[in-house]
Order: sequence, then C-alpha cells, then structure tokens
Amino acid sequence: MFLGMHVSASAGFLHMGKEALSVGANTFQFFTRNPRGGKAKTLDPQDAAALCSFLQENHFGPIVAHAPYTMNACAAKPEVRDFAFRAMKDDLSRMEYLPGNYYNFHPGSHVGQGVETGIQKITGVLNTVLTPEQHTTVLLETMAGKGTEVGRSFEELRAILDGVQLTDKVGVCLDTCHVYDAGYDIVNDLDGVLETFDRVIGLQRLKAVHLNDSKNPYASHKDRHESIGNGSLGLAALVRVLTHPALCGLPFILETPQDTAGHGKEIALLRAAVYAKKE
Repeated sequence: MFLGMHVSASAGFLHMGKEALSVGANTFQFFTRNPRGGKAKTLDPQDAAALCSFLQENHFGPIVAHAPYTMNACAAKPEVRDFAFRAMKDDLSRMEYLPGNYYNFHPGSHVGQGVETGIQKITGVLNTVLTPEQHTTVLLETMAGKGTEVGRSFEELRAILDGVQLTDKVGVCLDTCHVYDAGYDIVNDLDGVLETFDRVIGLQRLKAVHLNDSKNPYASHKDRHESIGNGSLGLAALVRVLTHPALCGLPFILETPQDTAGHGKEIALLRAAVYAKKE
C-alpha cells in the first residue's frame, strides 16, 4: 500500500523524500512550481539523482508532481493557454530527472466557450507537448464540476483521452473529494462508480488517487477538502477506497488541510484502519 501526502518542494528533492518517510509515507506529491503563480525553482540534477536513489532504497511507490493551479490549457485567452503549454513542456523536461513517475494537472475551465471547445484545446496542448521519448505519464485529474471546469464527468475525461495521439503517455488521477462532489457516490456505491469508470475510461488508465474527505455534501459541485474522517465521506468509505482490489498498488496521496505532523497522524490512522479491516 503506497500512502503519502503533499510535501513542499522548497527545500529540495531529497528533503521531500526524507520528510515523507519521517511520517510513515512511502509516496508523496509536490508542486512543480509556484502553485498560485508559475515560477519554477532552479533544478539541481544531483539532488534529483539523490532522491531517485532514496526512493528506491526505501521502497517508495510512484510519486506525483502537480502542475500549478494557474495552468489552464483550455483558457479563452491565448496568453493563458501559452503559459499552460510552456509550463507543461518545461515541467515534463524537468521530470525526466525523476523518470517513471506521474505529472498531474487540472484539465482547466472553458470559461464560457463550451465543454467541446475546452476539450479540443486541452488535447491540442497535450498533442503539442507530449513526446514518445518521455518517461513521465501525464494524469488528468477528476474535477468537482465547479464553475466551468472540464473533467467533471468520466465522459469528459474520456473525450480528452480519445483526442490524445500518444495514448500511452496519459492517464487519470481520481480525487475522492472531487468525484463525490461531482455526483459519483463512492460512499454508498464504490463498486458501481468503479464499474462506470472502467466502462467509460478503463481502470488500466487510473494511475493515482487523491485521498481526501470533503467539506461539502454529495453532488454539491464544490471543491473543499476536509481532513480524513471529518467530512461527508467519512473514514470507513475512504478505507474502502484504499483497500479496493481494483485500486491495489496505486499511490494514494493525501491533500487534506494538515501540516506534516497532521498528515503523519492521518497516515497512521488509515494504516491502522486497513490492518484492523484485514483481521
């Protein structure tokens, strides 16, 4: 079971791995650049190599890099789409120093252009940026459906995937808070939701899970994460996600409103609940 949390990249690559391990994690997620801006820190190849060795030595699962929130690949303004193109291209180049891992991004908001136009623009960016040589799989994140977000349904994500030419370079990251807020009842019908995902997208495309509780009720189409067990999903439902046979072996990333110590407590809580369920 690969379970971890979001860590700050400000202190460097190796520090991220050590921080995750210090609280019992064996995977983690980090922002590739300023999440609310876009500026990226200078990359240190030796630090990246040290992290790769650290992850292997400590039996970590795949790690997840997260694109900035300011990146909107289907924006109406050309300069905003150009930033998405440049940021993703640069991020994927940087990820070659951490080969074999994942790069996750929010598909974007069509801002009134319509879903079909939004999907076309997202696939256009991906088809320009992706290369046969890259060693990183790019993940589309499931969205809650707030405003004009694209990716609020499995069908919208499938439409994006269908438009990508290098199909082996793309996959999906399922966010438990987002899909529940979007109207997929993973609390009462997890099997049914995963069967729908498999029918529409294919479970082989699911590469990572953001394990978050939600501050909002089912089908609210909002996006506010809550600490594990304190939201509308609840601990038992999240443990069912964590232990579902169809999701075995995926990296599960906490994006809950906690500091490092708090994430350590949540990781311990989840591991204890999983082991108790097995007994």
